[in-house]
Amino acid sequence: MSYDLSGKRIWVAGHRGMVGGAVVRRLDGEDCEVITAGRDVVDLTQQAQVRDWMAETRPDAIIMAAAKVGGILANDTRPVDFLIQNMQIETNIFEAAHANDVERFLFLGSSCIYPKLAPQPIPEDSLLTGPLEPTNEWYAIAKIAGIKMAQAYRKQYGRDWISAMPTNLYGPGDNYDLASSHVLPALLRKFHEAKAAGTPSVTLWGTGTPLREFLHADDLADALVFLLKNYSGYDHVNVGSGTEVTIRELAETIAQVVGYEAELVFDSTRPDGTPRKLMDSSTLHKLGWNSARSLKDGLTHTYADWIAKNA
Repeated sequence: MSYDLSGKRIWVAGHRGMVGGAVVRRLDGEDCEVITAGRDVVDLTQQAQVRDWMAETRPDAIIMAAAKVGGILANDTRPVDFLIQNMQIETNIFEAAHANDVERFLFLGSSCIYPKLAPQPIPEDSLLTGPLEPTNEWYAIAKIAGIKMAQAYRKQYGRDWISAMPTNLYGPGDNYDLASSHVLPALLRKFHEAKAAGTPSVTLWGTGTPLREFLHADDLADALVFLLKNYSGYDHVNVGSGTEVTIRELAETIAQVVGYEAELVFDSTRPDGTPRKLMDSSTLHKLGWNSARSLKDGLTHTYADWIAKNA
């Protein structure tokens, strides 16, 4: 299929987040009108507000990057928040989108939807084939519900709505709060602060052996716009870089980018999380997208952006 964005009104839900901001930047290159709305305009957890705003704004398409997100600690200690708030946001937007006849809807999920011990690389059909990783299962369950909502609207009402599942993301606008951030921005901040203070070591959670795949947010945004234009199908589509590194290797690469060789100390009393998580993005590649940058190039760009904003 081909969906022409020319002249379309596209709502980027969650535009103030890392992914939403990247999507807004990417859509600047398209002949379309980008719609955004902060919480001061519409609270996405409030059904009536979402209904009224959508009826007034009437977007042609939606890219849904809005979600309550966080790392292992945040997910593990606030499960109710991650489950309820994400399901409220999803239900409210899907319902209002249907009521207002939105043509295209791209729901953005997370690779944590897959079983903890899924086959590697993880194919799309691994969904719901085994137990989830306990430390983020609440967020995962909410995201699985979002995928199923898109499929349900397609099945019952013929809606041309799709879902994309990105791998671990990083880039400008990431969350660097050590209490709630993911591993990559947390390590970037730790190395930067160790360099500034002359601290000889940096402590990492776990053993450093888990394997992770990372994708720059701007590369994800490019893939999402590609899917919005070119994909129409019931099944969700994985979006990854195709390259994986251990947490130790990630820390070593960050040390090179920051320019500070600190001793790595591993706190094995802290959880490792899923032992390995590499997406099988062959479906996306067969559709014609394969434009992910290298991890070191992406980290260099991300660190420079963070320094510029925190100088």
